[in-house]
Amino acid sequence: MQPKNNVTEFVLLGLTQDPLSQKMVFLIFLIFYMGTVVGNMLIIVTIKCSRTLGSPMYFFLFYLSFVDSCFSTSITPRLIVDAVSAKKVISYNECMTQVFALHLFGCMEIFVLILMAADRYVAICKPLHYPRIMRRQVCHILIVLAWIGSFVHSISQIILTLRLPFCGPNLIDHYCCDLQPLLKLACMDTYMTNLLLVSNSGAICSSSFVILMISYFVILHSLRNHSAEGRKKALSTCTSHIMVVVLSFGPCIFIYTRPPMTFTMDKMVSVFYTIGTPFLNSLIYTMRNAEVKSAIRKLVAC
Repeated sequence: MQPKNNVTEFVLLGLTQDPLSQKMVFLIFLIFYMGTVVGNMLIIVTIKCSRTLGSPMYFFLFYLSFVDSCFSTSITPRLIVDAVSAKKVISYNECMTQVFALHLFGCMEIFVLILMAADRYVAICKPLHYPRIMRRQVCHILIVLAWIGSFVHSISQIILTLRLPFCGPNLIDHYCCDLQPLLKLACMDTYMTNLLLVSNSGAICSSSFVILMISYFVILHSLRNHSAEGRKKALSTCTSHIMVVVLSFGPCIFIYTRPPMTFTMDKMVSVFYTIGTPFLNSLIYTMRNAEVKSAIRKLVAC
């Protein structure tokens, strides 16, 4: 018989127990969070208001910035508050909600990155067919399908989590609720659950990364037939995309494609994936994209 769930709340141990370090965590991640929200909101408003950023690439960038803001918001505010709180308690329902949000927006980010790669592939490798293939209606359908796929993935993860019985202790050695740290507290054999986690989240991360790397290899290989100016512009765009893909998928693969073992760098890798990457994405797409920078300057000048 499966043990009964007796836990109504969890205690998040956070990144550190040292009072001085906690103050540093509060300050550092408050700055990171503000930078993430402001940076991504600036991109969203700029794309929405600019007439020059109407291509499918910026349509997908709009959703990437939106998802990054939501992804960071599902994690960072609690980390910031907990850093200065004496008791870092999260209720069972709040914990399950955080698991759902983490996987919903994390999976959606992966799907949007795939759509952005597909857009670049068609634009560079099939330029004559680009207007027909990447019509606005098609882009909307692709985004809807991405949301549906993300929702299905997140529902499957939350179902796995809700099936776990917790009899105590309720101390989560992490700064957020996720399936991996929760598996360590479950009072049952979690081998099959972890196997399902790896085959779901791990497979999505790994297969998507391979697909993206192959697509960008094909794109870069096809650039040899372009003019020097066209090659330079395409390389600038693709380099930004590749940087975001590596930053997003490296930590994701490390977290979700291994056995349920604890490593000393687990929390730091998670911090980079959940907090650092959304912050860096906004910087990469503003600092390395001349069209976005020009549109932002025009928006600010108005």
